[in-house]
Amino acid sequence: MSSELPFTPVTLSEHDGVRYLHLDSVWVQGAMRIRQPQVVVLEYVQRMLAAVLWRSSAALSQGRAVQLGLGAGAITRFTLKALKLPTTVVEINPMVVDVNRLRFHLPVGDPKLEVVVADAGAWLKTAEPRSTGLLHVDLYDHEAAAPVLDDAEFYAGCHALLEDGGVFSVNLFGRDASYAESAARIAEVFGPENVWRLRATREGNSVVIATRGAPLPERAERLQRADTIEARFGTLGLPARKWLRLIRPYLADPA
Repeated sequence: MSSELPFTPVTLSEHDGVRYLHLDSVWVQGAMRIRQPQVVVLEYVQRMLAAVLWRSSAALSQGRAVQLGLGAGAITRFTLKALKLPTTVVEINPMVVDVNRLRFHLPVGDPKLEVVVADAGAWLKTAEPRSTGLLHVDLYDHEAAAPVLDDAEFYAGCHALLEDGGVFSVNLFGRDASYAESAARIAEVFGPENVWRLRATREGNSVVIATRGAPLPERAERLQRADTIEARFGTLGLPARKWLRLIRPYLADPA
């Protein structure tokens, strides 16, 4: 009988007041400031949350949020506690869920939070179409070489999950990952006019945002939304005005 565990063990580290989640490797899968758990610590996660710029101020507290890949729960904590949205998170590794409940403030018994232990691709095939306003995807294994799910079928499932005006945000990272190929698959599904990217972080995380018919608003409206986001969530680590300088349309991407 094999002694191998069915899932990669979860390990933790702490430095300078921040707790990090790992999957038995040096790669960071998520982080939380211990004394301020609502603060979004990692820069690429902050940029994933730039998806809220495509939602009007009124729509920020409407609809449902879904996260595929729990990590250390930063996005889940934000959509559930800060945006007060009913939130579903899908995570394949039950040990990640357990550690989040014990060490990363994942609520237990909150009626607005649904935690599904399942493969994200399989879950998408049975999910209710057009049921989600905000969809965040961050799916990596312990090797962090490339997204675990990154084909056209998966992105079509993400598109089908979104309501009209819904927004999808994905982290593309890894030594074997090809940003250009992944972005092209997303653009094929969503339509290139509905896809944007944020400039990559120093660590190499490239965030792509795509929508189901929600255009990036004109400059004045973008500034107003950014000001509203910073006023409400700036203390949580969301530099919305900075995001405006980082966003580029997919159609303008030389890659």
